[in-house]
Amino acid sequence: MAKLVYALSLSLDGYVDHMKLGPPAPAAFRHFLDQVRGLTGIIYGRRTYEIMTYWQDDLPDWDADDREFAAAWRSRPKWVVSNSLESVGPNATLVARDVEKAIRGLKADLAGEIHVAGPVLAQSLTEAGLIDEYQLYLRPVVLGGGQPFFAGPRPPLHFVASDLIADDLVRLTYVPA
Repeated sequence: MAKLVYALSLSLDGYVDHMKLGPPAPAAFRHFLDQVRGLTGIIYGRRTYEIMTYWQDDLPDWDADDREFAAAWRSRPKWVVSNSLESVGPNATLVARDVEKAIRGLKADLAGEIHVAGPVLAQSLTEAGLIDEYQLYLRPVVLGGGQPFFAGPRPPLHFVASDLIADDLVRLTYVPA
């Protein structure tokens, strides 16, 4: 059975905004590269998937690390939860109906770790009792607003670990209480 992990970078005041947080430091980037390589797959909400399609095509200004991350990202199966998209890119499957049933099926049929990316999607999966672990990657930035990591009420959680990933990145790990 696969483990469903909601993992995103966020500001100290609890907001997720990749553009405002800026790119991770090289050590953090390496961590995320290694993490993506080890995933069974990734489940995206529409908005987060659209942001991540940045990695779909090679860009001329990319360095070797960027190309390596893009290759790892492209190789992972992706499931995109959306009622508005009609199609998704390579190695991605559109999930438009019976989302809870589809995700329960993925958890039952696959092994390893599947990441969930997108606060609104994570909230619906939290409400369905499907998230097994929450990984909050804290960056030393205060955004003052935006999309919160928890799109609804914070679920009851139990702290299990903290890890210093890089000089500017700490991972806090929780499981449902």
